[in-house]
Amino acid sequence: MAGTGTFQPGTAGVAASQVEISVSCRNLKDKDVLSKSDPMCVLYTTQMGSKQFYEYERTERVKNNLNPDFVQKFNMTYLFEECQRLKFEVYDIDSPTSVLDAHDFLGRLETTLGEVLGSMNNRLEKDLKDKDNKSCGKIIITAEEVSDCKDEAHLNFKGRKLDKKDFLGKSDPFLVFYRCNEDMSFTICHKTEVIKNTLDPVWRPFSVMVRVLCNGDLDRTIKVECFDWDSDGSHDLIGQFNTNMRQLTEGRGSFELINPKKAAKKKGYKNSGTIDLVSCSVEKKPSFLDYISGGMQINFTVAIDFTASNGNPNRTNSLHYINPYSPNHYEQAIMSVGEIIQDYDSDKLFPVLGFGAKIPPNGQVSHEFPVTFNAQNPFVCGLQGILQAYKSCISQVQLHGPTNFSPVINHVAKFAQQYPDGSNYFVLLIITDGVISDMEMTKMAVINASRLPMSIIIVGVGAAEFDAMEELDADQKALSCRGHVAQRDIVQFVPFRDYINATAGNVDLSQAKLAKDVLAEVPNQVLAFMKSKGIPPKDVPASHQSLNAAAPSAPPPQ
Repeated sequence: MAGTGTFQPGTAGVAASQVEISVSCRNLKDKDVLSKSDPMCVLYTTQMGSKQFYEYERTERVKNNLNPDFVQKFNMTYLFEECQRLKFEVYDIDSPTSVLDAHDFLGRLETTLGEVLGSMNNRLEKDLKDKDNKSCGKIIITAEEVSDCKDEAHLNFKGRKLDKKDFLGKSDPFLVFYRCNEDMSFTICHKTEVIKNTLDPVWRPFSVMVRVLCNGDLDRTIKVECFDWDSDGSHDLIGQFNTNMRQLTEGRGSFELINPKKAAKKKGYKNSGTIDLVSCSVEKKPSFLDYISGGMQINFTVAIDFTASNGNPNRTNSLHYINPYSPNHYEQAIMSVGEIIQDYDSDKLFPVLGFGAKIPPNGQVSHEFPVTFNAQNPFVCGLQGILQAYKSCISQVQLHGPTNFSPVINHVAKFAQQYPDGSNYFVLLIITDGVISDMEMTKMAVINASRLPMSIIIVGVGAAEFDAMEELDADQKALSCRGHVAQRDIVQFVPFRDYINATAGNVDLSQAKLAKDVLAEVPNQVLAFMKSKGIPPKDVPASHQSLNAAAPSAPPPQ
């Protein structure tokens, strides 16, 4: 593996490279009564010098499968001179909750990244162990250095005259793509959707990074298998073919599906159907860091829920109770996200808004006010400034209600609207404890903001149900209201209690996990906006002042 960076004689470099880790499991325990387990793999790592594991990332869930090949990969920086401990845990996922204790544990393996990369062909196969340290299946871990290829392939395939596999119907075909490894083994890298009851499927176009398909080597073999989907996970192979990116980009795309078993048994066997390449195009895909390096500014605004449902702040059971010995949930959420976001903001000046309180001097309810109570200067300096302003505000307002989100969303959207060129991107952090009172207006505000350089992070604190927040998150389908549909997903919601429960009161770990999850979607949301507007990153950083979500208009008492 080649180290990163340039050659500079007389200096010391960082011996490191980016690697992609793939995971497969075999012979997992079946925890489901009427079907098979639905496994998901969770990777944990440690900080340098520590043996304390924290969650790094999760794969997707594979339904009804005791021998899963996970499509989702783990990308890590391999540091040659460090012992990078890894722990893989596999769970049977049967409900939507993200709390792992709610799912059946299927097994774990502890190893190091060095052990994986030091194994034959960078492939480590070991037994999974249950809670009693007994073998409970196998885990196969492979790793490969990632090329710096930033090309993205846009592909579209269709099938013709596929074999009929279902007794009472036709077939339910889907395609699986595999990358060839250096030892000539194959690693799964993409699955299409299932097309029901047809022998002539047309799959939706999809996009995938070229490095995922072939690690940037246009002549490296790509294997494609076509399966007939079965609900119990025992998918039937219709046939397979091999190709490569060079062949696909040149438009040579009609492939016979060959089923090895049928070919061996049946005289005169020709094929099990044909897969045609409908289209293939390749484009350079810039990264989030390309835009940051090109001068894009991240502008961070905090909006804090001061409604009465948080509880009397003078009492210890209030979510706004200021404990001199430990931060409350609002403080933890601010610290978690703010600590990372502030690194991307050059002047470290942040506007902090409040909503749902009676404010001085007249005690009228406001759903959009600066916590500094200075409309001409709503900014505070750095993370500590945010925390100090929040604490000071608590003693000057009376918690009230209702819980209206749309005013603060529209407030930040007004400033995002001024930068259609993408030179500034706005992130609004809303910390709240309750049900949204103006849901329809909030949905319209989010839909309108989805066309702007803006993202919204919602952290839910307390024990309330957050069904409305999940709807705004729109991970399953695009947010819609009154016939209007969001142009892209800009909302990320997380319930803070999941992080407190999962880390047994470890505040530092809770904050680290929260920051990772709430900020995970922001880079992709930035890229989605830039792509929708056709905005490339600038080659030379622009020297311009960070604007943040500038001063709010004077908050008329409401």
